[in-house]
Amino acid sequence: MTDAAADVRPGRQLSVQLEDLRSARELLEGVIVDTPMEHSRALGRMLGATVHLKAENLQRAGSFKVRGAYVRMARLTEEEKARGVVAASAGNHAQGVALAAKKLGVKATIYMPRGVALPKLAATRDHGAEVVLHGSNVDEALAAAQKFSDESGAVFIHPFNHTDVVAGQGTIGLEILEQQPDVDTVIMGIGGGGLLAGSAVALKQEAARQGREIKLVGVQAENAAAYPPSLAADALVPLQVVRTIADGIAVGRPGEIPFEIIKELVDEVVTVSEDAIAKALIFLLERSKLVVEPAGAVGVAALMEGKLETLGIRPESVVAVLSGGNIDPMLMLRVIQHGLSAADRFLTVKLMLKDRPGELAIISRIIADTDANVIGVDHSRIGGELSMGDVSIVINMETKGTEHSALVLNSLRAEGYEPLVMN
Repeated sequence: MTDAAADVRPGRQLSVQLEDLRSARELLEGVIVDTPMEHSRALGRMLGATVHLKAENLQRAGSFKVRGAYVRMARLTEEEKARGVVAASAGNHAQGVALAAKKLGVKATIYMPRGVALPKLAATRDHGAEVVLHGSNVDEALAAAQKFSDESGAVFIHPFNHTDVVAGQGTIGLEILEQQPDVDTVIMGIGGGGLLAGSAVALKQEAARQGREIKLVGVQAENAAAYPPSLAADALVPLQVVRTIADGIAVGRPGEIPFEIIKELVDEVVTVSEDAIAKALIFLLERSKLVVEPAGAVGVAALMEGKLETLGIRPESVVAVLSGGNIDPMLMLRVIQHGLSAADRFLTVKLMLKDRPGELAIISRIIADTDANVIGVDHSRIGGELSMGDVSIVINMETKGTEHSALVLNSLRAEGYEPLVMN
């Protein structure tokens, strides 16, 4: 893949060309916003490079999906528009199709799985789409949407596997080149591959015209990573199980059209853990003041984990694409808690104490002296591991990170206690 990506010729006959992206951008004029490019000094210090964040989480409908959906639907014939459109999604694609349909005056029916996050359901309906709740997951909703299309004649709008969709998503690449002309490395998430494929056409073909190179790295959640085995086999390899907090890229099989482009143009595809995604989301909240969904944070997660260095890429100017910001508040709460724990900002310890007055006060004093904050204590005199006269306590604390947690533990050990760290 890397050798092919290095040999990019503007005339190579891919299914989507630079001219298609420019045409798509004309269609999107006045429909979307050119999202801002935010400078991240904190990430820059980590990488020793200039780092910018392409804030597509601030796009209309909260993600890049409206770009591809609108281009696909704007190019329908009048007869096709009269039949209406149908799509299936648990979130971003649903809102993108609904907004595009509203702008074009087209009836939209969106199948969403039962149990979909209420904010995403409400946003899709607010754009005027008819929402049908069906099935327990997106695959079941997708099958129902396809059946509806077959029976009603409504045009099925695929989230990534269509050349018009890929061209629309790729307009992000054109904006990156205009907003950060000296960029030499771009990193972004991959689900089905439409965003990465379209951006690759823009970035690689324009760089080739300029006689320079732009490295392009895709990122998948390690529990939803269909691209690495597919690229290795040079064939679409579906996953049997997909499970990740990054639901926006939880796709078990690459799209045929994006795959053909990605294997030709993209330099590397890497994976990141759930912990890394959660840490990146918190980092973006705290340091950049940006609300980003887990799928939109995977590029930053890869930067924070040093993936570019592992690949031997030493950039001077990096752009990470924040692809969306549609996160359910309840999921955000869970991700924040998980991310703080993964970053050692929460510390839970279990201690065995003598059941005598003042023992808990001593523990509290030791913890207070380290400037950690106790947020919960569970106290028990009953349990198979306890001897007569002993007591077990579990203490939940807020700390400032790994070094601070180590200080708390060492302070307890120095006073003769044996804290057991609990996950």
